[in-house]
Amino acid sequence: MVVSTISPSPVLTQDDLKKLAAYKAVEYVESGMVLGLGTGSTAYHAVNRIGELLKQGKLHNIIGIPTSKRTEEQALSLGIPLSDLDTHPVLDLAIDGADEVDTHLNLVKGRGGSLLREKMVEGACRKFVVIVDESKMVETLGGSGLAMPVEVVPFCWNFTATRLQNLFTKAGCVAKLRAADGGGKPYLTDNANYIVDLYFKGEIGDLKAASDEILRLAGVVEHGMFIDMATTVIIAGERGITVKNK
Repeated sequence: MVVSTISPSPVLTQDDLKKLAAYKAVEYVESGMVLGLGTGSTAYHAVNRIGELLKQGKLHNIIGIPTSKRTEEQALSLGIPLSDLDTHPVLDLAIDGADEVDTHLNLVKGRGGSLLREKMVEGACRKFVVIVDESKMVETLGGSGLAMPVEVVPFCWNFTATRLQNLFTKAGCVAKLRAADGGGKPYLTDNANYIVDLYFKGEIGDLKAASDEILRLAGVVEHGMFIDMATTVIIAGERGITVKNK
């Protein structure tokens, strides 16, 4: 793993840090590329920057593959030409944020609800650049104590949630159905599925084994562990920008 650091900046807000990381990631974008466009508060800045550079004429012939309806709307409003994986099954580059990044550059993604489309798009790219602020760095996935999302079909979701929780009893796992804003109804993904959030008190253990166990459960569509997918992680912090490459 190669690590490089850029000099520190004055005190910045978390959103400033996200924007700093996003702008650094867009430096990897070249004219003529097919790009995976991520979803979330950090990726939002990257998509805005790409649109800005297209408008300025500094980038040309860019095609974007959005990872959510929200990103699709943003990109269209900025004049970024869009397509899909059926037309472009191999992407040059994807830029997206992450909810957690461990020391091996494995990720937790999906707290914004777009994990399935993100994994499809980012699994099809030659290079996957992840942009985060330093608060997202953890020793092990699940180490923040925050949600590790699993997308499930609505049919008998409670049955699936119970089985998910039982997989990780040794890690003190608690499974909770994600509620929509307002808390009245379940949150619906862009694919009309539910999300069950897993909360861990202890370590998950072998990530690939955990991934296999989750995906073997009928009713599970996809999970939010992105294992061995990131090629570059850009971390913005009070000391500046750190770039980690696999």
